Amino acid sequence: MNETRSDMTVHLERAILVSVALPHRPWNGDDPLDELRGLAETARAKIVGELLQKRQEIVPATYIGKGKLAELTELCEATDAEVVIFDNDLSPAQVRNLEKATNAKVIDRSELILDIFATRARTIESKLQVELAQLEYALPRLKRMWTHLSRYKGGIGLRGPGETQLEEDRRLVALKIRDLKERLTHVQTRKQREVSSRFEEHTISLVGYTNAGKSTLMNKLTGADVYVEDKLFSTLDTRTRQWRLPDWGRVLLSDTVGFIRDLPHHLVASFKATLEEARQASLLLHVVDASNVHAEDHITAVKHVLKELDCDERPTLLVLNKIDQLKDLSYLQVLQAHHPRAVAISAHSGQGLSDLRNAVIEMLSADFAHVTIDVDAGNGRVLAYLAAHAEIHRQEFHDNRIRLTGSLPRRLVRHIQEPDVVITETTPADNHRPV
Repeated sequence: MNETRSDMTVHLERAILVSVALPHRPWNGDDPLDELRGLAETARAKIVGELLQKRQEIVPATYIGKGKLAELTELCEATDAEVVIFDNDLSPAQVRNLEKATNAKVIDRSELILDIFATRARTIESKLQVELAQLEYALPRLKRMWTHLSRYKGGIGLRGPGETQLEEDRRLVALKIRDLKERLTHVQTRKQREVSSRFEEHTISLVGYTNAGKSTLMNKLTGADVYVEDKLFSTLDTRTRQWRLPDWGRVLLSDTVGFIRDLPHHLVASFKATLEEARQASLLLHVVDASNVHAEDHITAVKHVLKELDCDERPTLLVLNKIDQLKDLSYLQVLQAHHPRAVAISAHSGQGLSDLRNAVIEMLSADFAHVTIDVDAGNGRVLAYLAAHAEIHRQEFHDNRIRLTGSLPRRLVRHIQEPDVVITETTPADNHRPV
């Protein structure tokens, strides 16, 4: 019943997509609406129109300019659009003004992502997390909901565990939020105990951009029957399976929710309990869809979310997946040049999986040191060595020197002992001692 919930909750709403490029938020690639289109289709929208605008700054009242607003209004009338979906985050006042002008429901990127999560939540834990995120998002927007809710019979942006709360007053919603936070605190405490109890086990977490192929890879490595679908956010609930590595033994492999650019902050905060495996993993496998032209942007977005989750300094192995879908191998070569320690695979065909296993064993076998390395900017040999063997988390430039913070196998530290190189080991308590 749950598997078909999204199909039963809404018909294919006629939607117009809008994206505004700003100096601090430029478009990526040749098709600025590519990702929003995928999100809208995942939310069961029928795309009937698209609109783009470049601006130096937004219009406070309507986000888009007067001319574009008139164009959007005409497009809504011509296509009988029921919903306008912005690839930007809008204020409650902007939504209200846009709805008044277009006579259509208006939702922004965050609301769309929350809606998709609502339709895909399966466990009690993920439903609590989505409900909390929805309510925290809805609280400042209740006035708009009161005014317009009766006009829209459900649909994108008005589904999920939190929908019945949107008509309640602010006090009741605030009480509900407090209750959910208390319940999630208990969930998180239990989850931390559960994950910590595996301290004798080697744990590996799959992380990556949504639809990068993490679930397919987990099935291939473990023989598990994890649900796989070629849609965004097909996995919300963490699953852990045994993975037997040749000549090594058993490890625990966890699949996690996919990340995305501009993931709503409330959602990241709510899902910290679900992502506890990633926060305490011995190793992260950062899976990337190498066939996607935005692969580099996806890598950056995932690193940003990992930093929000306080697990950006975990030992990480980059996995370039879907190489069987590459139309031009030169793009893979560019990715490998930027990320020389990455492993190229196809989870679908099995290509490169033996290389992945060997790389995982090597990283698990290594005694990693978390270090800060201060090196002369002209020391190309040391910088090249670190690029090939270290996981660099942060770099800073001071005069003619570079300070790198990251992790590398302790046995390799001796290879960079040079007079102009200063190496300091960093402990979790941020104490430092010479290596």
